[in-house]
Amino acid sequence: MRWDKAILDFYRQLKPPTVPTGYEVLYPFGDATVWQCFSAFYERFYADSRLRHMLVGINPGRFGAGVTGVPFTDPIRLKDACGIENPWPRKPELSSIFMYEMMEAFGGLQHFYGTFYITSVSPLGFVQQGKNINYYDDRQLAEAIMPFAVQCMEQQLQWPVNRDVAFCIGEGKNLQYLQQLNAQHGWFKQIEPLAHPRFIMQYKRLEMDAYIAKYLESFSRHGAS
Repeated sequence: MRWDKAILDFYRQLKPPTVPTGYEVLYPFGDATVWQCFSAFYERFYADSRLRHMLVGINPGRFGAGVTGVPFTDPIRLKDACGIENPWPRKPELSSIFMYEMMEAFGGLQHFYGTFYITSVSPLGFVQQGKNINYYDDRQLAEAIMPFAVQCMEQQLQWPVNRDVAFCIGEGKNLQYLQQLNAQHGWFKQIEPLAHPRFIMQYKRLEMDAYIAKYLESFSRHGAS
């Protein structure tokens, strides 16, 4: 199974979940320009069937994947790092900055994306009154989207995913939810936590190099290098 075809088919058929009143789902894939750039990204980096490790984030935000469709990739990184032209304002997203610095330290984008597939507990993001909301910020929201999250994960696990370990991006509530779901469904043998890039860039930016080193050490310890 080729990754690029599987990913594009998955997102092409993805239907946003029903969410409680007051929340909106970030669904950029109905836009032709988003789909063109999104497709170009996966056709460039995932046109193969190799075994990959999964990195599991929280849910997309409105300045990164909520714009480009590509996880942890803002319009700046999409053009300058990935080489994919796009028409969106060159507005940075903090998590994207960290992730692409980490990818370079790992050995570059081709090596990183050849080793990892990035997804999220919820592949679609959420906003409330124009602000990013994490799925776990409201119990009703979390409960409403869990069937959607489970279905999405089980679809993605039909691809060539190394199920010995999943790397959870987020050491708090995202880790707790993913561990609970994993205990119920037996997706992975182990969940390895990583600090969330947003937390690093907002509160620990002067320690960014140390956190990159922690990411790389964790990958190496689990044979993802």
